[in-house]
Amino acid sequence: MREIVVLSGKGGTGKTVVAASLAALAENKVISDCDVDAANLHLVLRPEVRETHEFWGQKVAVIDREACTSCGLCVDACRFDAIQEFQVDPLSCEGCGFCLHVCPEQAVAMVDTLAGHWYVSDTRYGPLVHARLEAGQENSGKLVAAVRQKARGLAKEESSDYILSDGPPGIGCPVISSLSGANLALIISEPSLSAIHDLERVLAVCCHFGVTALVCINKCDLDEGNSRHIEDYCHQAGIDVGAKIPFDTVVSDAIAQGVPVVEFGDGVVSRRIQELWKVVAARW
Repeated sequence: MREIVVLSGKGGTGKTVVAASLAALAENKVISDCDVDAANLHLVLRPEVRETHEFWGQKVAVIDREACTSCGLCVDACRFDAIQEFQVDPLSCEGCGFCLHVCPEQAVAMVDTLAGHWYVSDTRYGPLVHARLEAGQENSGKLVAAVRQKARGLAKEESSDYILSDGPPGIGCPVISSLSGANLALIISEPSLSAIHDLERVLAVCCHFGVTALVCINKCDLDEGNSRHIEDYCHQAGIDVGAKIPFDTVVSDAIAQGVPVVEFGDGVVSRRIQELWKVVAARW
């Protein structure tokens, strides 16, 4: 069983478009959407949910008004200004618990919050494990870990050859949670200055965790000079460029129809993604 994570140093590079197409091309796999802060893989794969699970996030403070004497110690102690008129704003509370310790009447309690849900669904491409984090909620790294753990469990049960994950953009905690322990990181980049900078950062994260990286340059013909710069950088770093995908409005048309672009037609974009999957599969 090999785990492939599709990443990008920034949003908008086409990561989910490529991940959805690879999910359509790969056989005997489990799919997971680890971009829990802005999950959108389900929009293309059209899953039918068969399991729903709650995800409980960080604790927040709650004040018992009957026990509270309005002494004001908790208000003075809260550096996040989360307590107003002796009521706690759950969106402002960071769960530090300082108010709990300074309250002389023990009127403050720390309670768990429902931060989101994660799902096990069926698609025509195979099982999909995905999640939805509620607005303003944190601990998305823990939710990514829950999604990956369930995907691994399903893959073992079904003797799958691959776990294909659509990872989050950037280099933060959710990326680390989705990347650690994976076999291959497929990094989708684009020929813009910001994307080149972020590509260098996400490659550094892959190097730190010892995960082999493969780069795909999407919309490569929008700036051929920057595309060559990415290729030169990867060559010097000893990283392969698996594919160069040109810009084509067929991608937008496929998204509008809610299907992977490889199933929308036999154009150059579909052929390049098919070639990319052959490069990925040939790694083992």
